Amino acid sequence: MMRSLRARLLAWLLVPVAAFMLVTGVMSYDAACETAGLLQDNALFASARIIGEDVDWEEGALIARIPPAALEIFESPYQDQVFYRVVKGRDRLLGGNPDLALPASGTQGPVFYDTVLDGNRVRAVAYERELYDSGAIEPVTIVVGKTQASYRAMLANLWRPQLLREGCMLALVIALVLIGLTFELRPLVRLKDDVADRDALQLEPVNIERLPSELCPVADAINQCIARLKVHATTQRKFIADAAHQLRTPLALLGAQVQCARPCENCGPMLSDALAGIRRSTVKMTEMTNQLLLLAQAESSSRERTPAKVDLAAVVSCVLEELVDAAQRRGIDIGAELNGRAFVAGSTMLLIALVTNLVDNAIRYTQPGGRVTATCEEQANDVLLQVVDNGPGIAPESRVHVFERFYRGTTDAEGTGLGLPIVREVAHSHGGSVELEAVDGHTGLRVIVRLPKWRD
Repeated sequence: MMRSLRARLLAWLLVPVAAFMLVTGVMSYDAACETAGLLQDNALFASARIIGEDVDWEEGALIARIPPAALEIFESPYQDQVFYRVVKGRDRLLGGNPDLALPASGTQGPVFYDTVLDGNRVRAVAYERELYDSGAIEPVTIVVGKTQASYRAMLANLWRPQLLREGCMLALVIALVLIGLTFELRPLVRLKDDVADRDALQLEPVNIERLPSELCPVADAINQCIARLKVHATTQRKFIADAAHQLRTPLALLGAQVQCARPCENCGPMLSDALAGIRRSTVKMTEMTNQLLLLAQAESSSRERTPAKVDLAAVVSCVLEELVDAAQRRGIDIGAELNGRAFVAGSTMLLIALVTNLVDNAIRYTQPGGRVTATCEEQANDVLLQVVDNGPGIAPESRVHVFERFYRGTTDAEGTGLGLPIVREVAHSHGGSVELEAVDGHTGLRVIVRLPKWRD
């Protein structure tokens, strides 16, 4: 299962922040409940004291008058219902609602409690006052209660802004963390791109100058692996080059010996046919050996030589002059369209090999009487080389394989299967590219090579 480092870092950062926000949110809610409850209880007690102050003796009897100020305390837009009850002792009603319950415990000092009246939850306070008359002491209990609409509204007014602030703070933290991770993970993304965008033969070490210290061990490990691969690739290319070079001499001797043996008068038909087959095989092995040697040189030339200023148009003209006889033997019309000089930076030998393989392939696979045209021109920043033929072309499903070594799309013509791989390696070693496309969407093949233009 793929795991995102950014998502994991974000989780490690945001989970503690979210937990902190949750804890502070719960604490803020508790504080809001305590504040709203304290304000409500203070208002209830103030109302009870006002009512209690107006309970007095008249003509030997206790009279409870309810002043308007005692109830005006609870005025609010939430239309709370306010109840009161004044009793002498625990049973004699002096005024108010007899259904408003008294607290279960004694009323020494103000007692706050919750009760239910007419199906509504009511917050109430019971306050006891002692009145003296002619040496007699009469306890009077004042109870004031109200419904909870204003309490809930006050709680919401205290809690919701805090919740909104914490939500905005969490969103801001998430945004800042994401932005920070995006910027701070850029070196890791650049390191990934530096490794992923490289050509298979680009075995240069990764630049660690601007990498964070945490990534330097990773880059060092990558560079060590690249160094080992470079040594291995260099050894392999050197072995192929040495083997191909060593094979050229015995193959040349074998070809010469076969050539000398063919005029023998005592040779029978079977021996003559065998010598002819040996000669053809020798020629093919020599050609393949030369191609392998050239391929090894192309693979090792990317950064091992100082590029020279080469006129690609002159290279095309020279190659066509050398291959015109081969084209004429097959009755193929060969020509060029060269628009002046086209300078590139590279190796003359390898560029000759590139053009030779392209034109030779076109001649080999184009039917007798066909046409092969090479064009070379400068564009804005590139030099464009095209070799076009009207042969059978290459099927679209085979185009992705023709650059593989020893792959041959057809057996109608002799070849080694190394021509186009050499073209690709030479183009890549010069910083260019190779494309294949059909001519006019039908038969024929157009090979397009783009190489960077020489810059003075």
